[in-house]
Amino acid sequence: MADDTGARLAAVPEPTSSPENGGDGYLERRTLRRGSAGWLLLTGLGVAYVVSGDFSGWNVGLAQGGFGGLAIATVLMGAMYACLVFSLAELSAILPTAGGGYGFARRALGTWGGFLTGTAILIEYILAPAAIAIFIGDYVESLNLFGLTSGWPVYLACFAVFIGIHLWGVGEALSFSLVVTAIAVIALIVFAVGAFTQFDAANLDDIAVDTTAAGASSWLPLGFLGIWAAFPFGMWFFLGVEGVPLAAEEAKDPVRSVPRALSISMGILVLLALVTFLASTGARGADAIKDAGNPLVVALEGNPGLSWLKTFVNYAGLAGLVASFFSLIYAGSRQLFALSRAGYLPRFLSLTSRRKAPYLGLLIPGAIGFALAAATGNGPRMLNIAVFGATISYALMALSHIVLRRREPGLERPYRTPGGIATSTVAFVLALSALVATFLVDKDAAFMALAVYAVALAYFAFYSRHHLVASAPEEEFAALAEAEAELSRD
Repeated sequence: MADDTGARLAAVPEPTSSPENGGDGYLERRTLRRGSAGWLLLTGLGVAYVVSGDFSGWNVGLAQGGFGGLAIATVLMGAMYACLVFSLAELSAILPTAGGGYGFARRALGTWGGFLTGTAILIEYILAPAAIAIFIGDYVESLNLFGLTSGWPVYLACFAVFIGIHLWGVGEALSFSLVVTAIAVIALIVFAVGAFTQFDAANLDDIAVDTTAAGASSWLPLGFLGIWAAFPFGMWFFLGVEGVPLAAEEAKDPVRSVPRALSISMGILVLLALVTFLASTGARGADAIKDAGNPLVVALEGNPGLSWLKTFVNYAGLAGLVASFFSLIYAGSRQLFALSRAGYLPRFLSLTSRRKAPYLGLLIPGAIGFALAAATGNGPRMLNIAVFGATISYALMALSHIVLRRREPGLERPYRTPGGIATSTVAFVLALSALVATFLVDKDAAFMALAVYAVALAYFAFYSRHHLVASAPEEEFAALAEAEAELSRD
């Protein structure tokens, strides 16, 4: 039976030149530079996606739920990301393509599931760099660098310089990202050492208690609902790490290096979240930093002897923002590249240069991000929209793991998720909870994201789903799965 199945699978025809599979030379004009990144560069990429969140943003969760509420939310969101990362490690070993989460969902949930997931990821990775560009502008102004003030010249410089490095080549880009990320991580550790010298446990629960809130206490000053409202801010310690599989086609030995990088980067992020959260709140007090744009600097203001550290953290915060901005541009370009190559988005967006960089996939999202930053100047709003897209993609990626485990139990899995379906189920439930929590924080941002989603889905429903490219890797994986399913039924 096995020999018969193999022979029949071998008889499945190869894609031929046609409008449906892209025509002659289609994939040759849409290839990335393979073998450019080992596990170390991929680990750096995973941390780079996230590290800016340690310097700012997470502290607003203190205003939503107090120290206890944000602490519980961070633990739950950390569990969600850990479960998701383990699930993605298995999926990335099965399907090592640039499609990442979209590719996994395409295999498990079909074309609609693939597009829903890919669009949600794209919303996250286009909006987040625009928000971070605004934050970089604020840092440049506060540090009085080059005599510049926050505004469109700073945003333009960010997009132009860092997209230029990406166009130069992926190996060079990821090496640059690793160096900047290392600086930011070292700065966080140095900050924590200094801040812990003035740690006082009484500072943790100094936010005034809302006595009308159910379950309110000094640890939960806004009650039980505050825990839920703090979910999106607990995510900021980990938001973006799921983007590592997007580098699979450019990785050395992706079946091994991507799961390894995911696991190591998640471990580093958990450690950074723990020390940053405790050191900041314990040094100055939760109430003092809950609304601060630069919470780590504010946490050090109570000790004049640490003024040198404040200056250091200010510059390091800029490095952290640059690392995340730079890596998120990379992630967005690869997600756009994969969706375009398969025909879900206009095909010209996936063309690559002589240096194997998806130049339009870098330039067009960059132009959109710059326009949003210059037109609105509202970084928090754009980050909230990005979080909304992220939570949808998490739920769908976790569901993809569950479906593939049940529907294709015999699929070769070089890496297997610890806990199996139970692990991805935890990620699925927590992702849905985080999605609902985004409406508690910023309803307008959530509805804006839904509007963008609706326009994208209309485009897919009426046009692109009828013009998919059969020879794209994600489509070939899906076709092979369908052929295997048919043979197993015979």
